[in-house]
Amino acid sequence: MSNAVSGLPIGRGLLLLTVAGFAWGTAGAAASLVYRVSDMGPVALSFWRCAGGFVLLLLARSLRRRTAATVRPEPWRRKALRAGATGCSLAVFQTAYFASVQATGLAVATVVTLGSGPVLIALGARLTMGERLGAGGIVAVAGALTGLAVLVLGSGGAQVRPSGVAWAMVSAAGYAVMALLTRWWGRDGATDAFGTSIRAFGVTTLCLLPFGLAEGLFPHTGDGMRFLGLLVYIAAVPTALAYGLYFTGAAVVRAATVSVVMLLEPVSAALLAVTLLGERPTTATVVGTLLMLGAVAGLAVAETRAAGADGGLERAEPEGVFD
Repeated sequence: MSNAVSGLPIGRGLLLLTVAGFAWGTAGAAASLVYRVSDMGPVALSFWRCAGGFVLLLLARSLRRRTAATVRPEPWRRKALRAGATGCSLAVFQTAYFASVQATGLAVATVVTLGSGPVLIALGARLTMGERLGAGGIVAVAGALTGLAVLVLGSGGAQVRPSGVAWAMVSAAGYAVMALLTRWWGRDGATDAFGTSIRAFGVTTLCLLPFGLAEGLFPHTGDGMRFLGLLVYIAAVPTALAYGLYFTGAAVVRAATVSVVMLLEPVSAALLAVTLLGERPTTATVVGTLLMLGAVAGLAVAETRAAGADGGLERAEPEGVFD
């Protein structure tokens, strides 16, 4: 189950991705509370989320204890290319998603964005890296997408607007590019996931700054201390922590599997709504959650079996690994 290229076991990579998915799911609830206590807009919130995550990751790196085992040094041009491509795709992913929510509502935006992501990633991984899911993987992805649709749309009342769907597809494309690049660069073992996270958030923050300034970076109303606490939480847990874990795990796990594991985000959000916000669980919530958790578990088993069968020795040759 070890990845011989990067040294990170596949099982641990899946665990990191699972934690990241659940952490991402808390961002929506925290953002809803921010909107309740202030007049901050979504782009400004995204900017402060990325800027805060960038600062926290820099602080963590300065306090991080250096170990003897490090990744190979990379030329600065390669680092700049990775940071630029990852940061820009992350900015597109987040900003286009917010635009989709505004245009067509949260339910449709979530289904189209997160539902299109695994399909685009599976297709891209097959074309660029030769990764194949196989029949079982295809069934698992289909089950996950069905569970997502049931979970998010089960309550009804969703309105589909073409402009919102278009923005959601742009968001899904940005997410797919980010996931594929992370997996592609992770195969050579030279990726510093911590450094990649820091540089990506630096680029994303710069990309969002002009849009945040246009919207207004500072709220004019609200409970200052509560607002600040929520902002720090959003920057720390579903951003700095979650994306740090994501970039680490996504470098060693099949891209399509990564995209399905990340569907744990709406599962986490649904569980929070029931346990913390007092919402009553519906049949759609239960069925959708079970379908998605089953799909994630199935792909996780397939991933670890594939890694165990190959002994991690052929990760550099995806055609041999994912047969």
